[in-house]
Amino acid sequence: MDYATSFEEVLWGITLVAITVALHGCGMLATLFACHAVKQSGGSSDVSFLRGSAVLILASWMIVLIHLSELLVWALFFLWKDAMPSPSTSYYFALMQYTTVGSAWNLPQRWRLLDGMLPIAGLMTFAWSTGVLFTLAQEFQTTQLAGVHARRAARREAKEAARAAASTRGGRKALER
Repeated sequence: MDYATSFEEVLWGITLVAITVALHGCGMLATLFACHAVKQSGGSSDVSFLRGSAVLILASWMIVLIHLSELLVWALFFLWKDAMPSPSTSYYFALMQYTTVGSAWNLPQRWRLLDGMLPIAGLMTFAWSTGVLFTLAQEFQTTQLAGVHARRAARREAKEAARAAASTRGGRKALER
């Protein structure tokens, strides 16, 4: 018998993608709020290199945990519908499909459409995660470069002030002689 996509399969597929995206949205907001709190915890508007690095590491950890929790939804669905033989196989299959690596396992023919919808969810959420991490990294780099430029300008001004003071003193000494 030939495979035909069922309405139930499409409905479950779009529902699982929607749940994945909703979880991801909540997770990305939580990541941004947590990173903002870490940046503000120092009390200074300048974020140190270590604090900025800690923000990026925290964001990376949170993003990984969010992705792993999203996989749990898919794995539980596959178990519920008896599409996978065990929890570990179900989670591993979801992980491999979500990351577009693929696996030796296949879903039963009845759920074959989900073999393609799971990587779509993964690609969308990875793109979103990349955007959030890029934004945080860009803020970090901009802040660090602004600090470097400010320190260089302050050093340059101090040197110019020292030269001006030295030349003023040198000019007075010549007049006194």
